[in-house]
Amino acid sequence: MALQNQNETRTFLQEIEGLPYKTVAQLHNRYLEVFGEVSRSNHKQFLVRRIAWRLQALAEGDLSERARERALSLARDADLRLRAPQVASKPAVRFAGRHRDPRLPQPGSTLSRIFRDRTVTVKVLEQGFQYEDCVYRSLSAVARHISGTQWNGFSFFQLSTPPRFIK
Repeated sequence: MALQNQNETRTFLQEIEGLPYKTVAQLHNRYLEVFGEVSRSNHKQFLVRRIAWRLQALAEGDLSERARERALSLARDADLRLRAPQVASKPAVRFAGRHRDPRLPQPGSTLSRIFRDRTVTVKVLEQGFQYEDCVYRSLSAVARHISGTQWNGFSFFQLSTPPRFIK
C-alpha cells in the first residue's frame, strides 16, 4: 500500500515538473481533463499553475468541508469591491493637442548634452523643440538629426530622471 502511494506521488510530481514543457494546446487539453471545462486563458504560466494546483488538490486532498464553509462565510462578510479603486491623477497639461509628458521641462528651458565631443543645446518650445534654427515636433526627431540614427529622445537627453536644463 505504501509503495503504491509512493509511486503515485512520484508520477504526480513528474507530471507537475513536465507541465512547463508542454505547449499551450496540450495544456488546454490537460486543463479540460482536470477541471472538466475549457479554459478561457491562453497564458501558459497561468495554465501551468492552475493545472498543478488542481493535480495537487486531487492527489493530496482538497479543502475540508469545514474549511470550505469558513472561507465562504468570510467571503460573504467581506466588503468586496466591484471595481478597482480610481487613482487620482495629476491634471493633464496639453501639448500640441496631446498630453504633455511630465519628464519634459517647461517651455523656454534649454536641454544640454555632450555628444561626440560637442555640446548640443536644444530649446524647449510650447509646441516642439528648437535646434540650430530648426523646429522639431519631438525630442526623438532632434536626437535622430544629431546622431544620424534612431534614438529615444528622453534617453538621448537623459530625461527619465528629473530634467537637467539651463535657463
